[in-house]
Amino acid sequence: MSELADDYLDSHYIHRSNWLRAAVLGANDGILSTASIAIGVAAASDFREPVILATVAGLVAGALSMAAGEYVSVSSQTDIETADIERERKELEEMPEIELQRLAEIYEKRGLKKQTALTVAKELTEKDALAAHVRDELGINEISQANPIQAALASGAAFTAGGVLPLLVALFLPFEHLEYYLYGSAILFLIILGGLAAKTGGSSVKRAVIRITFWGTVAMGLTALVGYLFNVNV
Repeated sequence: MSELADDYLDSHYIHRSNWLRAAVLGANDGILSTASIAIGVAAASDFREPVILATVAGLVAGALSMAAGEYVSVSSQTDIETADIERERKELEEMPEIELQRLAEIYEKRGLKKQTALTVAKELTEKDALAAHVRDELGINEISQANPIQAALASGAAFTAGGVLPLLVALFLPFEHLEYYLYGSAILFLIILGGLAAKTGGSSVKRAVIRITFWGTVAMGLTALVGYLFNVNV
């Protein structure tokens, strides 16, 4: 029975949502941001060196920015969750009967009969009242809870992994028409990333590929346009 339950849980994808979101967002930004910078500079330059310098600078700055941004964002979320949990702990100490009734009402709204809902609330309260309220009243569980350091490292590493790909293109492919090589390779990388992310998350691969290709094309096209408009022949 336990093995059957484990197999059932493994057939769902929601438990992957936190790390998958951070990894896909980081890698997508790494590919798109770095390639866009490289395309913009390549469109305005007659030499490879400025393209490489701008790409490396964009890669380093982007990775650090992603890591810092994710850390701050998730830390803020964690602070709110911690404050809510502490508030719930005090409410359980000061008015346990009201909290019990509130929990029962939650289960009743989910479809249980009034008496059944009260029985379930009592049994869960006896086992671990705070855990029951945190999960069912606040909506916080082990899936939704995020780790700031873990999220920051995942985003920074994913951005770096994605950003290295356009850098390699800028380093080794012919400089003539480099912006086209960068665009084509970036779209290919984004398609692969979108497909892998969709498959890992159990969603539509076709929809993910179309979405990521469209927005990637828009971003890199606009950046190339800026480069052409401000061509300074550096």
